[in-house]
Amino acid sequence: MGRFSGTEWEGAFHALVRQAREAFTSQQRKRGRAGHVGCSVSLSVNRRLLLGAVLGVLLCGQAADAARRGTGEARSEIGRRAASRASLWVGLPSLSRVSREVNDDCSGLTHLAYWRPGLSLMPEAPRPGENGVAAIYRKAQELGVLREQPRPGDLVFFQETYDRNRDGRRNDGLTHIGVVERVSPEGLVTFVHRAGGGVKRSRLHLYQRDVRRDGKGRVLNDWLRRADRKGPSQLAGELVVGFAAVDERWVTPQPPRTARRAPVRR
Repeated sequence: MGRFSGTEWEGAFHALVRQAREAFTSQQRKRGRAGHVGCSVSLSVNRRLLLGAVLGVLLCGQAADAARRGTGEARSEIGRRAASRASLWVGLPSLSRVSREVNDDCSGLTHLAYWRPGLSLMPEAPRPGENGVAAIYRKAQELGVLREQPRPGDLVFFQETYDRNRDGRRNDGLTHIGVVERVSPEGLVTFVHRAGGGVKRSRLHLYQRDVRRDGKGRVLNDWLRRADRKGPSQLAGELVVGFAAVDERWVTPQPPRTARRAPVRR
């Protein structure tokens, strides 16, 4: 069943009501002067038609809502699993404790967190000189999954977290990535990432991005870049670029496996 808007459901309901009214009018014309008994019978039929119309629309609407919820749940399940995996690795000094199949860096953590058959965070055709974070961000753009308001299980992207090209200037673009673990109603985002020293849990605030602590001394933004000759230390909220949902749109359908025939003994 396709997705219907509220206006479309309302239109369908009115169409069914019109059909019921036309059926009632037709019955009246056929019965002519059948008296009150015939009229009450027609009214009963008309009520049943109206009731059927209302129930049909309601049931169709509920089915469509359930289908939409199911699709959303399927999409968010990938992210929830990734956030759960990443949270278990906090405190590890190296990703090699988990797997040696990925790079021991921030992008390697995301590849491990979102791993499943057919899902790849990398685009099919990497560009020369493009780092892993920039490549993942580009694919998110192509898929149309970038967003400003994060949800648990999203990717989070940062820029200028270190001097990647070692030219002493802050001109490195996208350089860091993590997995959103939690988002509070107040806008505090907790994310897991592979940084210096191992897998860490850090914070950024969506609405107070340049504030280290609030009035009660609670940390709103963790430091993400150290001070150097070209600039001061910077907070996670100051360096965040955006977020991206990871769902079924990242999955490439796998070809069906052909059954292998057992060798015939002769």
